Amino acid sequence: MLDLAIIGGGPAGLTAGLYATRGGLKNVIMFEMGMPGGQITGSSEIENYPGQDKVMSGLDLMQSWPAQAMKFGLKHEMSLVSSVSKNSDIFTLTTSDGKTFESKAVLLATGSVPKKAGFKGEKEFFGRGISTCATCDGFFYKNKEVAVIGGGDSALEEAVYLSKICSKVYLVHRRDTYKAAPSTIEHMKHTQNIEEVTNVSVEEVYGDNTGVLGLKVKSKEDGSIRDLNVPGVFVFVGRDVLNEPIKQEDGSFLCEVNEQGEVIVDLKMKTSVPGLYAAGDVRIDAAKQVVCAAGDGATAAVNIIEFLG
Repeated sequence: MLDLAIIGGGPAGLTAGLYATRGGLKNVIMFEMGMPGGQITGSSEIENYPGQDKVMSGLDLMQSWPAQAMKFGLKHEMSLVSSVSKNSDIFTLTTSDGKTFESKAVLLATGSVPKKAGFKGEKEFFGRGISTCATCDGFFYKNKEVAVIGGGDSALEEAVYLSKICSKVYLVHRRDTYKAAPSTIEHMKHTQNIEEVTNVSVEEVYGDNTGVLGLKVKSKEDGSIRDLNVPGVFVFVGRDVLNEPIKQEDGSFLCEVNEQGEVIVDLKMKTSVPGLYAAGDVRIDAAKQVVCAAGDGATAAVNIIEFLG
């Protein structure tokens, strides 16, 4: 019987494992199919993690985290958790390779992944001029022109954020109306260095071995091509929440989620099901930053220890 099962080995899961084991829980397993570290290990440059005054890769930042967490007794199970159920006060976890585990508490820290827009060059230039995080990468385009692709709240909010750093922001959207809050739309429209490029499709992002050089968009009205010479392209067309482990056979979820599938939690990272917690990008209102995910993991672990009493 596990005290705590942690599903996911990114910053939230690793920090939860560190705090839980150092805080006295004896039998804690972190389920992570690959090497721990999370999506941030794919980032080429990070300079906003507190206490690190040098620019480093995500892989370098996360390198020592697993060893630190496991020093206090956290175990790593290289299995994919396919389902979680609860009977009475005990959770049962089933992995894709047929193993089962029972646990008194569960922390879901599986995260989310940005949706792909599907244009030519998106995969080739991701991390080399194409980004899905303005907070992470906006500074690298200080006083330069960039493009933001998307028409929802995230796209418009990030366009406004980038407008404070960049000389100009092209807001590229396939429609001429936005799926964003009226106040967000108004804020964007009153930002002088944002140019709306609407009712277009993204034909391709192009560049060379140094990175992105621009993107081409096609008008849906007359078919004309416009070339935007920008070194940075930010894509915000939604996220896929990795909530599969808590999805039940009938299509419902083990705990309450919102319309986007994000897990609803309180300030203690508690879900609607006693003993089930969620941390990091899988939860509602996540800031999608490493430092915030780590804080979630610590918060969850402290409260799980209290829950288990």
